[in-house]
Amino acid sequence: MAQPGGSRPVTVSDVQQLVKRQDGIEAAGAPRPPLPSQQKGVGMNEPLVDAEGFPRDDIDLYQVRTARHNIICLQNDHKALMKQVEEALHQLHAREKEKHARDEAEALAEAMSQNQSLPQAFAKVNAVTPGSPASISGLQVDDEIVEFGSVNVNNFQNLQNIATVVQHSEGRPLSVTVIRSGKKVHVGLTPKRWAGKGLLG
Repeated sequence: MAQPGGSRPVTVSDVQQLVKRQDGIEAAGAPRPPLPSQQKGVGMNEPLVDAEGFPRDDIDLYQVRTARHNIICLQNDHKALMKQVEEALHQLHAREKEKHARDEAEALAEAMSQNQSLPQAFAKVNAVTPGSPASISGLQVDDEIVEFGSVNVNNFQNLQNIATVVQHSEGRPLSVTVIRSGKKVHVGLTPKRWAGKGLLG
């Protein structure tokens, strides 16, 4: 398992294993497991010599020293493991924050790329009469026209260009390309006589 600062990034599984080890140490009694009960209340700090400076004969000194050593080792392991868990969690949060920022940057770059790749419009649909050829074709208000038959931003001069194309295309489908909600949409429009004025509506 990689530790913080290791050769590979810490994963959620690594943190779970660290926490499991920590739980195991705590189950063993850390941070303060008891000394053997038969040692007459001797803990971590009570003196092991009598008032005259001689080793006490009412306790098992070897057992007490061994227990104290084991307790200190457990406490040190517990502290070290808690630090590893804290550092691992910090690394996970930092990496997740970096990933979120990177995803946002990529999404913004993609949106900008799409906007840059959209062709330039030369006219905008201000109104569409219900039941008209324009309405039947699927044209919508606020559609931005980038191609209308043979007319595009490179040869468009005024609306008369579109009127000319419409007059010469009566009864024949025209390829119309518009930008709608930031996306390019193709529409098949057939100019023809209808109940209203003109050939489009």
